[in-house]
Amino acid sequence: MTQSILIIGASRGLGLGLAHAFSRAGWAVTATVRDRHNAPALATLSQAEVETLDMTDTASVAALAERLQGRVFDVVFVNAGVSGPRVNRAGEAEPNAVAELFLTNTVAPVRLAERLLPNVAPAGVLVFMSSIMGSVEAGPGMGMPLYGASKAALNHLVRSFALGLEAGAPTVLLMHPGWVRTDMGGEQAPLDIETSCQGMLKQVIAAAGQGGIRYVDYEGSTLPW
Repeated sequence: MTQSILIIGASRGLGLGLAHAFSRAGWAVTATVRDRHNAPALATLSQAEVETLDMTDTASVAALAERLQGRVFDVVFVNAGVSGPRVNRAGEAEPNAVAELFLTNTVAPVRLAERLLPNVAPAGVLVFMSSIMGSVEAGPGMGMPLYGASKAALNHLVRSFALGLEAGAPTVLLMHPGWVRTDMGGEQAPLDIETSCQGMLKQVIAAAGQGGIRYVDYEGSTLPW
């Protein structure tokens, strides 16, 4: 039986890379984008189904949940996020930009996961794209402190979410993709998208059926909270 994955935020970058990696591995891919007209690369995937979603819009989330009612995926990967204000001091950022950053990177992913939990197979995996920058121990000093704070807050909310799950619930992963050459990571990053996504694919497959929650990188190394 073909395994299936729902990837939230797959129009470009790591989300698109994940769609390609899982498709090449023979998975049935359902991928969300804000605007399907801005996601031509997904059209090249033979097993890809494209859904529209604005993760920060509660009506859009409700509409997606309605369309997916009764469907079960082996993996749901919540990837969508933004880099936010590129400042070194919190006081330099505009309040509206900070609010958007934390809504998109912290609150919206968990709110979406709460809504889509029935769509994840009990032995499946629910993955959130996090970052080593979200580690309170290791992240400070890496730059982009507001982005790191949004991911640290995501880690906290996901841990709280996971604690509320019943026995037999899906495995929950918080995933650091590595420093990758994307629009966010920049050209100086050492990893290409394919290497990162192939690594994440392996970690997701290995996590199936394990249960609990883990904070790991694309190579499977456990990260400090």
